[in-house]
Amino acid sequence: MLSLWILIGAVVLIAFVFFIYFNRFVVLGNRIDNSLSQINVQLKRRADLIPNLIETVKGFAKHEKAAIKAVTDARKALVGAKNIEKKVKADNQLESALKTIFAIAEGYPDLKANTNFLELQRELSATEDKVAYARQFYNDSILSYNNLCATMPGAFFAKLYGKKEREYLKITEAEKKNVKVEF
Repeated sequence: MLSLWILIGAVVLIAFVFFIYFNRFVVLGNRIDNSLSQINVQLKRRADLIPNLIETVKGFAKHEKAAIKAVTDARKALVGAKNIEKKVKADNQLESALKTIFAIAEGYPDLKANTNFLELQRELSATEDKVAYARQFYNDSILSYNNLCATMPGAFFAKLYGKKEREYLKITEAEKKNVKVEF
């Protein structure tokens, strides 16, 4: 009778361990999905601020059409991007185009002092910080997930449940270079 209770206890303990590891993979996977959604929210927020910035700049810098078009095109690419790689690429193009717009503002003292422009610039700066934080949180979530997939006994359960390590958000060498602002 005692051996039956020990056997039942062992089966329950083993089943409990299986459930715990399954739930850990689910929780970490959901955290990764959530952090990716947060990146998308911040990128959308930035894309929504861009038209207001463009309209403010247009009023002051009518002959800077190329810079304004670059920002508009980059925003369209970001909004239309379907996967994370395309979003990162479009985001980098948008960031570069925005730097050009802010450099243009240096040449227009009235624009530089315009309350709307300053507020939009502050909002974009705050959004940039949020995008950077969301990217960091995403990569931290990937790290936790990948650690679980690579360490024992998590590696055993990862293989059992068909879980594989996930990719970090990466920046290409070309994207790491300083942006040149030319007129």
